[in-house]
Amino acid sequence: MLSPMRFADQWRAIRQGRPESPEVSERRILNQWRAIEQSLPEGWGNARLKLEVPDAAQAAHAAALLGPANATHRGTTLWIYVSRLGDGAVPDLVARLFSGLDAEAIEGRLELAGATEKPRAVKAVTAQPRSSMALVEQWDAAVAELPEDWSDLWVELELGSSDYLDRGALLLAPVNPARAGKRLAFRFRVARRFGYGASPEMTRRCFERLGAETIRGAVRILYALSDTKPVSTQGPVWYVGGRTV
Repeated sequence: MLSPMRFADQWRAIRQGRPESPEVSERRILNQWRAIEQSLPEGWGNARLKLEVPDAAQAAHAAALLGPANATHRGTTLWIYVSRLGDGAVPDLVARLFSGLDAEAIEGRLELAGATEKPRAVKAVTAQPRSSMALVEQWDAAVAELPEDWSDLWVELELGSSDYLDRGALLLAPVNPARAGKRLAFRFRVARRFGYGASPEMTRRCFERLGAETIRGAVRILYALSDTKPVSTQGPVWYVGGRTV
């Protein structure tokens, strides 16, 4: 049962030197994050957090304080994307920002909305940016390492030269590729049975077309899901860098 004293009043009492109650300690957003962080698997890569605050005014204030983490908010709900892979706010930054929320006596309930593990390592031969293997051979080797029930992939093709960008984009058009920032790389989805993404057969054919024009590079499977089943949707959604893909 929460104390009848408002959390803000309790926090002011702490700053005046009074002892902190267990209730206040548990309700601090920073401590909620620490508890969530400790519950994540050792190899976690990304985590998506949901912060519910009591009213719109606190939501707007919290969103401003969480700006460095590119938090988004709608109504009284805020979303924060935390990453250990370099494509989102790092855990230490998030901890500092949550400490700032506590200092401003912002109340909220923090929950884990989703998490992914770090991508598993692939064979060194497929990870070389200038691999001597043909792209279609790299694709076949990467798929062969997947579980038998794989259903959805997030794939990256890193090109061996900027000379390949325009022609590569054209030949990859059937898989709907997107540039990976400023890198010489494209990323795209593959769906084995349904939903968003190119079919494995079309993906392989695109790699064959690239190889026929001696376009070189490295194929990587960044994320993979198994045995997904749609429920009023066209397929799963990944959050990468705080955005859906």
